[in-house]
Amino acid sequence: DANGIRLVGYLAYDDAVQGERPGVLVVHEWWGLNDYARSRARQLAELGYTALALDMYGGGKQASHPDQAGAFASQLSEHPEEVKARFNAGLELLKAEETTDDDRIAAIGYCFGGGVVLNMARLGTDIDGVVSFHGSLASDIEAKPGQVKAKVLVLHGADDPFVPQDDVQNFKEEMETAGADYKFIAYPGAVHSFTNPDADRAGKEFNLPLAYNAEADKASWAEMQAFFGRLFAD
Repeated sequence: DANGIRLVGYLAYDDAVQGERPGVLVVHEWWGLNDYARSRARQLAELGYTALALDMYGGGKQASHPDQAGAFASQLSEHPEEVKARFNAGLELLKAEETTDDDRIAAIGYCFGGGVVLNMARLGTDIDGVVSFHGSLASDIEAKPGQVKAKVLVLHGADDPFVPQDDVQNFKEEMETAGADYKFIAYPGAVHSFTNPDADRAGKEFNLPLAYNAEADKASWAEMQAFFGRLFAD
């Protein structure tokens, strides 16, 4: 629960693995906590992490139409304190899980969720690292110098029409001014939702510039694994 809202997350870990392991939070796309976010939590469990897919909307609610998804996302984004409270509720739950090494925690996010994890880094949330996959880069929250504790990895579709080039430039400048440890990778030809195999269907159905890009999906997941390898090596 966060501020009286019941949040229904999804926890995944490999029970054949003994002992504690790093924990990873997964923040969903604007559709809500759906099968895609759950599948990523399961993949992280297979890699040897304890993963918790967060429910940022409460009650496990999901959108079936972009208008509804946009309303859910913007409604929540207008209340940054609520976003922070819900993220932190998930963070505490993940840390308390007996399979989690609570000193080694990261968060990943997709689209809306990518924006969420970047904002948590901007706010100085005490976790090791964040990874944004095709996330929004513009934010009302600006990272202050010395405030970003988490290492930051941004995996971006170079041709994403939802993220103008100005946003990319401003984000890089913001991270540099803040003295953040960040890496930014743009995949040529990749657009919004490039990691989600369901993006082609949603793009056609709703006439949106969404498309799966198998090459960028594979490359970005490998980048994340390498990033975690460095992050959790200690």
